[in-house]
Amino acid sequence: MLVVVGGHTRNIGKTSVVAGLIGALRDLNWTAIKITQYGHGACSNDGEPCECAVADTEHPYAISEETKASHTDSGRFLAAGAKRSFWVRTAAGQLGHALTELTRIIERSENTIVESNSILQFFKPDLFLAVLDFASTDFKKTSLLYLDRADAAVVIHKEGGEQPLWEGVSPRLWVSKKRFTVLPPQYVTEAMAEFVKGKLNSSTMPSGAWSAGASVIEEDWK
Repeated sequence: MLVVVGGHTRNIGKTSVVAGLIGALRDLNWTAIKITQYGHGACSNDGEPCECAVADTEHPYAISEETKASHTDSGRFLAAGAKRSFWVRTAAGQLGHALTELTRIIERSENTIVESNSILQFFKPDLFLAVLDFASTDFKKTSLLYLDRADAAVVIHKEGGEQPLWEGVSPRLWVSKKRFTVLPPQYVTEAMAEFVKGKLNSSTMPSGAWSAGASVIEEDWK
């Protein structure tokens, strides 16, 4: 089964939500995947090359498997209890180049959890959680493409963040969603973990049925 965790901007707690779910539901034998897109301001604020960039320009993506728990995002997934953890790096809008290898990893895994909305271009997950930080003013335009598809919203509670500060975002995209409010450093509640487990247990789709050939959309949710 496939679970996707996305969000409307960077640095709002998506990695912590993924790690929290892995730790709360270790019996699901997770394979965790972190997708990073770089370029066009998606990773580097000043437009300069970042450590995420693939050095070999002849290959537009790189996939590496984490081998030990560490403070890196993929390392944190192993520390939380994931059976395997991968880091996928690709230039913005170029995730399609990694699709064959990415699909192979997912199809060979019992349960997969992915941090990145960008995978929604190509897959229909069993569950999609949208992480929302009302106190953050940034809301990527491309985020609007997927918010209405979310099965539930994970709202990061911060002081002064009771109402969203976003501009140009219709409330209808999120007010009707099932919501789980979390208070950092706790990013996953018992009710949230039970919701995820229940959704996966009730899914009747055979492996691979969620795969969809969607058109390529340049995406900067990470």
